[in-house]
Amino acid sequence: MARALGWVLPGWSHLTRGELRRGLPLLVVWCSLLLMVVLRSDRILHSWKGGLWEQSALVFLLCLMAGVWGVSRRPAGTRIEEALSPGPAARLWTGFTRNRSAVAGLVVIVLLYCAMLLAPFLAPEGSEYGRAALGEEGLARQSLPPSWANPLGTDHQSRDLLSGLLYGARISLSIGLLAVAISVTIGATLGAIAAYWGGWTDSVIMRLVDMVMAFPRLVLLIAIVAIFQPNLFTIIAALAFTQWPLTTRLVRGEILALKEREFAEAARALGFSRRRILFLHLLPNAFGPLVVVATLGVGNTIILEAALSFLELGVPAGVPSWGKLVAEGRTHLFNAWWISTFSGLAIVLAVLAFNLVGDGLRDALDPRQGRGGRP
Repeated sequence: MARALGWVLPGWSHLTRGELRRGLPLLVVWCSLLLMVVLRSDRILHSWKGGLWEQSALVFLLCLMAGVWGVSRRPAGTRIEEALSPGPAARLWTGFTRNRSAVAGLVVIVLLYCAMLLAPFLAPEGSEYGRAALGEEGLARQSLPPSWANPLGTDHQSRDLLSGLLYGARISLSIGLLAVAISVTIGATLGAIAAYWGGWTDSVIMRLVDMVMAFPRLVLLIAIVAIFQPNLFTIIAALAFTQWPLTTRLVRGEILALKEREFAEAARALGFSRRRILFLHLLPNAFGPLVVVATLGVGNTIILEAALSFLELGVPAGVPSWGKLVAEGRTHLFNAWWISTFSGLAIVLAVLAFNLVGDGLRDALDPRQGRGGRP
């Protein structure tokens, strides 16, 4: 019987063996997913006929359930450190997990992105969000305080605020990741080229970096978005364009130090091309600082996107985002304080989580700076 329950309920067999730290999270996640499937069965069954977000949510739900079940079938006693190949990855994970605040930040980030991807199933209003209720029903739902039916209340347009935060996470979190990914790619490439080639190439790239960094970033963002039509592409491009100089400076310093190391000299002695030495030997060794900068940059990008949305220079009308929800609630602070408050807390929670993870990665990569290197 216990073995059969172990196949049906991932984590149950671990609990029966006394592996509480591994079995309880698996069982809680699996039961939560099953509960969502039961309560939102109508949405899940019709999601494949919906739009791209609904179809993506269905695929992610199936992959998540398969992943939880697969993890539960691993041999008893297998830990993440043992699953990783012996080397830097295992040492990085060990050092990172010693920082409890960083682990808590990672858990929050995972939960936020899971909630974002499963928004069509989790949001109380579902696909009905954004459709204004008319007549007496609409008036009765305006600016309702938090309740069982609306856990975070409703706004002045009769929309459920929890649904708005879940759908707004698509924009805020996605823009943060995309903009940072683009900026890190551009900055790492230019910084590596400037450091390794040197000469006039280094001078041109670094003078361009100085020119971009001479402008206050928020002012430059407002100018770029105001000149072009505000849309998702413009916002992502503007955020990436104003962030890459910091990455360029960091990578340039790392490559200048790495290219004098023994492995770089050995690669040159073997006759490898500059491109191969740079992109296959030097840049991978600068990956650690890049990850830290990218993690910290996501939080900063989320704040800047929220600032642009607050100034009505962000995403187009009809597209929810956390910054836009804060802006919409600022005129209703006295009679509907929950609109701006919960939207602002979502931004604070996401930014704090990314900063905690960034600090944890920094300590794990450089044990001399923090708790990551304690024995």
